[in-house]
Amino acid sequence: MKKIEIYDPEICNSGNGCGSGTDRELLRIRSMLRALTSEGKKVLRYGLIENPDVFARNKEISEIISKSGTSALPITVVDGEIKRKGSYPSNLDLATWSGMTQDELVMMLMKEKMTNRSFCGGDCC
Repeated sequence: MKKIEIYDPEICNSGNGCGSGTDRELLRIRSMLRALTSEGKKVLRYGLIENPDVFARNKEISEIISKSGTSALPITVVDGEIKRKGSYPSNLDLATWSGMTQDELVMMLMKEKMTNRSFCGGDCC
């Protein structure tokens, strides 16, 4: 099973995301990661503020932040390989990297929507 890791500037736990107002992208990624985890996929999310030790232990991530600053975040790593920097991956990318087909993704998102009565955000597939 593939391991997906997302290195975030910070992880927001409130219903409204970080700061004032709702950030649809943060809501989408949080919903997608929750759905993948509930399907048994290995997805880990680290916040620079919440988990500085994890950032420090990963030499490649530390070097990127040293060179580019936190604007390089979020960074998505799949099985040790950096797949995306500076933005969150699409739902389809996350599903594909975790071994799902597009049909399985659609079914998972529908299940998540029915369970939580929420949409996945702007980039469902």
